[in-house]
Amino acid sequence: MSKALYWFTHDLRLNDNTALEALLNRHDEVAFMFVINSDWFKPTNYFQKSMGVHRWQFLKGSLKNLHSQLSNHGHRLILKWGNPVTEIMDFVEQHKVTHIVTSVQFGFYEQKEIESVKAQLPSVTVNSYCTSTLFSEEQIVTEQTPLQSFSAFRKYVEKQNFAVRKLSSKDIALWPKSIDVQPVEHSDSVNHVLDKVERDLICDEPLAELQFLGGEQGALSHICDYFSSSAPLTYKKTRNELDGKYNSTKFSPYLAMGNVSPRYIWHELIKYEQSRCKNESTYWIGFELLWREYFQWLLKSRGKSFFRFQGVAKSKPLTSFYAHRFTQWCNGKTKYPLVNACINQLNATGYMSNRGRQIVASCLVNELGVDWRYGAAYFQQQLIDYDVASNWGNWQYIAGVGVDPQGGRHFNLSKQTQLYDKNGDFIKKWHGEYDDKHVYDLVDEADWPNI
Repeated sequence: MSKALYWFTHDLRLNDNTALEALLNRHDEVAFMFVINSDWFKPTNYFQKSMGVHRWQFLKGSLKNLHSQLSNHGHRLILKWGNPVTEIMDFVEQHKVTHIVTSVQFGFYEQKEIESVKAQLPSVTVNSYCTSTLFSEEQIVTEQTPLQSFSAFRKYVEKQNFAVRKLSSKDIALWPKSIDVQPVEHSDSVNHVLDKVERDLICDEPLAELQFLGGEQGALSHICDYFSSSAPLTYKKTRNELDGKYNSTKFSPYLAMGNVSPRYIWHELIKYEQSRCKNESTYWIGFELLWREYFQWLLKSRGKSFFRFQGVAKSKPLTSFYAHRFTQWCNGKTKYPLVNACINQLNATGYMSNRGRQIVASCLVNELGVDWRYGAAYFQQQLIDYDVASNWGNWQYIAGVGVDPQGGRHFNLSKQTQLYDKNGDFIKKWHGEYDDKHVYDLVDEADWPNI
């Protein structure tokens, strides 16, 4: 008789989930847990929180939807908040669990959590499966796969046989029974825990209206809508626009939270090309999925060094930390209206276009001379679609300490404004105009953070 705990992380879905399929096929009694890490809401990450209000709302919706889906199969989501390692260990020991099943982690600290559980529970088998990538660890061996540049990686994987097979736990007619857990008290219900976290940890921050509905059902609905439209046929032309529902795919929040797998999207893209049309724009959607894939494996290969100030460069960037400049940037109060508008959009919605992210990142590093890691941490806090590999990898790219063969990107802000907001509509919508009396520079060595 094997008892297994499924530890949900960034894979909040039932469909096309290799790890979940393994759990349901191989164990007699199962339970499902997600742990809200209390450290996410503390400003310890370059003075930023690891999770802000926008992603929290999206996570909350995802957890509610996941609990509802599990309930349809006679199970429930056990929701805890605190230290993930402690909560997992307590449950395993209390219920004599023999196996833990979870997703492969690519983030350095996330990997450390799994390693800590393994070390402290040596008699428990911990199995991890790739659920957030196009390829598996058997396909992408980081010691053999060329990761020195995206181009080298893309050429390598395009020669491989893409795994687009869709795996679905719905193929399992009879789910294993639940581990015998005490009846759910009101204080232990999903809604109660979510409300308590919101009340205790983020009660001082206003909650904005979400543009994205968190959860697998919301993800599948959005993907269906997108591929039912003609938007994929013009994606390459519209993807750099600063605003608009279908100017880009808007898949990123669902991918980041694991509401959908990249393989599922790849599968839908192939179906679209076969049934409707295949052109340069549809290829570019796959191209962007490969970019995301590349950063996952690059992070796994580099580990903690992925977050270094110097990155992979031979010398450190000529930037520093200027508290006042950084604060102005975060609040959309620089002397650059387009930058302000993009930041204001981010702060209000948790989302910003790909081009907007490049513009504001370039401004922080090049115009303001601020250490790129503070910008990356602010994005981590604010973005609804934060992904550890894509976020920190792209910031390194802009700062010139990553895998960019050009050694960094410096965007001409006047030119970008002319290209993407010639009539000033975006700047006006997001109140990017600046007041000279509020834009000044203040540099004081005493502001250097003690880290």
